[in-house]
Amino acid sequence: MKILKFGGSSVANQESIKKVFEIIKESKKKDQIAVVFSAFGGVTEVLLRSASNAKHGDKSFVEAIKKLEDRHIELVRQLVPIHLQSTVLTFVKVRFNELEDLFHGIYLIKECTPRTLDYVASFGERLSAFILAEALKAEGFDAEYLDAREIIRTNDRFGNAKVDFPTTNDLIQDYFHQHEGLQIITGFVASTAKGETTTLGRSGSDYTAAIIAAALLAESLEIWTDVSGVLTSDPRLVYTAFTIPQLSYHEAMELSHFGAKVIFPSTMQPAMKKGIPIYIKNTFEPSNPGTLINGDAPAGKLIKGISSMSDIALLNIQGAGILDVIDVNRRIFGSLSSANVNVILISQASSEQITCLAIKASEVGIAKEAIEKEFFHEIRNGEIDVVHVISDLAVVAVVGENMKQNPGASGRMFQALGQNNVNVYAIAQGSSELNISAVVSKADLQKALNALHEAFFLSDNKVLHVFLVGVGLIGQALIKMIANQQQKLQKENLLDIQIHGIANSRFMAFHEDGFDLKNCPLPEEAPEASIMDLEKFISQMESMNFSNSVFVDCTASQDVADFYERILEAKVGIVTPNKKANSGSLEKYKNLKKLAGKRGVKFLYETNVAAGLPVINTLQDLMLSGDKVLKIEAVLSGSMNYIFSELENGAPFSNVVRKAKDLGYTEPDPRDDLSGMDVARKILILGREAEQDLHFEDINIQSMVPEDCLIAASVEEFFDKLKGHDEEFARLLEQAKEKGQKLRFMATLENGKAKVGLQSLDATHPFSTLKGSDNMILFTTERYHDFPMIIRGPGAGADVTAAGVFADVIRIGNYTRS
Repeated sequence: MKILKFGGSSVANQESIKKVFEIIKESKKKDQIAVVFSAFGGVTEVLLRSASNAKHGDKSFVEAIKKLEDRHIELVRQLVPIHLQSTVLTFVKVRFNELEDLFHGIYLIKECTPRTLDYVASFGERLSAFILAEALKAEGFDAEYLDAREIIRTNDRFGNAKVDFPTTNDLIQDYFHQHEGLQIITGFVASTAKGETTTLGRSGSDYTAAIIAAALLAESLEIWTDVSGVLTSDPRLVYTAFTIPQLSYHEAMELSHFGAKVIFPSTMQPAMKKGIPIYIKNTFEPSNPGTLINGDAPAGKLIKGISSMSDIALLNIQGAGILDVIDVNRRIFGSLSSANVNVILISQASSEQITCLAIKASEVGIAKEAIEKEFFHEIRNGEIDVVHVISDLAVVAVVGENMKQNPGASGRMFQALGQNNVNVYAIAQGSSELNISAVVSKADLQKALNALHEAFFLSDNKVLHVFLVGVGLIGQALIKMIANQQQKLQKENLLDIQIHGIANSRFMAFHEDGFDLKNCPLPEEAPEASIMDLEKFISQMESMNFSNSVFVDCTASQDVADFYERILEAKVGIVTPNKKANSGSLEKYKNLKKLAGKRGVKFLYETNVAAGLPVINTLQDLMLSGDKVLKIEAVLSGSMNYIFSELENGAPFSNVVRKAKDLGYTEPDPRDDLSGMDVARKILILGREAEQDLHFEDINIQSMVPEDCLIAASVEEFFDKLKGHDEEFARLLEQAKEKGQKLRFMATLENGKAKVGLQSLDATHPFSTLKGSDNMILFTTERYHDFPMIIRGPGAGADVTAAGVFADVIRIGNYTRS
């Protein structure tokens, strides 16, 4: 014998019911079965809400019940042949006439007792099971309708009745001994010895099925629902959640206690006592094996699942004199029990001076009042403090029987939370080591769940969730690099980089599972595209709340840089070649670095200065090691070095500048490069990294843009005017050649003073050897005094800049995994 139970979502409409009938048909071919049905999807909720409305004098229940009646009649007409409908329609009509009278009575006396409410709720299952039994008869099954009130006896605790198992087991066994047909049984409902209708509480239909399975010593119990088993975490919060193949009874009970909604502890109790395996299966994917729950705890992953509960509050009972108070814990829990407050989690320090209790947020007022009333005299005398409440919290729990054989579970758990800046308010772990629970901020719940899921289930790979703003040349090159290196990173570096958000100045798009990087669309081409709104982009990134999130800014926008503080406050790392933030006010520069340290996230900007060259990291390492920078000389503009290197070949200055623009070395408007402002920002950043309080106003800048070119209305007009200055630049070049020197546009920082401009250098100077778009930086320090440290390499171009950004992204990934 097998017991099959189908929930409300499985019988919500004709199409779903047909799938259920196919499952029953296939099961009956192989085994003797009995079937328990819930009410049609949503019916019980309407019945209970209508009862409440009637009690409060709201006559909307009349229309609600009429709609329910129409829905049931329509299902009869869809499922039962017309020549067999009369009996079924009569049954339905009589039940709804009774319901109308019942609700009218509630409406008149403005009262609905728990006993009446149980009777109201029973109509859903009684109607669905009868209709489905008749429909199965019409399909050729030897189906019999069985009202569970005939076989399940309970006490009179209406709303959550307790089963009288000796009597119930006898009734079930006697009934099935006398009836050999396919029993179609009402879930959820039972009756007292007096024949009063009761209900079995939360997930009552599952409980009905388990009671019957245990009484008949069934081979198995199958719970058919709308998900393929118990998942490793809540799929609404953890997009990578997957089905757990097998759980022990104890693991399943722990997961259900902390929020897993597929199965409830009461369901498992009867089956667990008799060792009956429970299968959680998907009505809409019947071939999926789902989850098996039995007495075994198979080897495998360190944990089986991660569950959670939100809307939690924490009560702290503490005081310097608490050790002198007799029987504190008994009085705490006694007062809460008297107030009908359920304690979800308990944490107590070994000193016994602080006891933390996690309870539902809705009960916090009652709980605080009950405890303070119990300890009124101790609080008044200062032995115990007034109860402190922390609200807006949640509980996360990792569950698995394998934890007790394998050390390190708690270490991995709290390392994952810590690396993602999730603060833990309280911790609880039993001696069985089956469950480790932590109280966290409700705002951090999704991040905590994703961090834990990645730490325990996604192999050893660390997932980095990227949100990219700016998909011009650099952004597109970055996407291509990540796509090309993705498999290698996953295999060798154990790092999986996923891009969940992309945007340019006009459009933005998001993808929960990450875009296909091999075919990553531009924002405007994505199916999910919407008009770009920077505030909304940041808000969406925050709401997705991934662990290990990184914001990559490949723009040169001040507007984007203005959001950096908010992004770091949200505990999201930043990688950027955008110099605007670090070259703004000194106060903002310092605040960004301080904020990143405070929030424990990385703010990386290696590409601020010399594209992919390791300049910032090298300088930071020098400073951390205790060295002191005395002087910095630098050619920091690949575009400017290209221009003055190419000028030596005899081409007109305006032609060389246009060629540099066409090659992508300059900004879209070359005046941004020729003005010296870009180089000034870079030497400013280097000066600040060298721990000098440098302001932009401290930099002496020599612009290479002639005055009449400054006011050009367009880039093309600028080039037209620039032609008139070709001879001036040719003379500068000739003068340098006559001295045996070369022209280099460079920056110098010494004694707290910085200057940027064109200089004529001797052939012996290292900068004279520079070609093309190369950059070179000389660090003269206390250690590198006689022979400066030299860093040289390409300093312009989308590919080298993207490579630098990519390196910073990987660096964050390595940090989060360490």
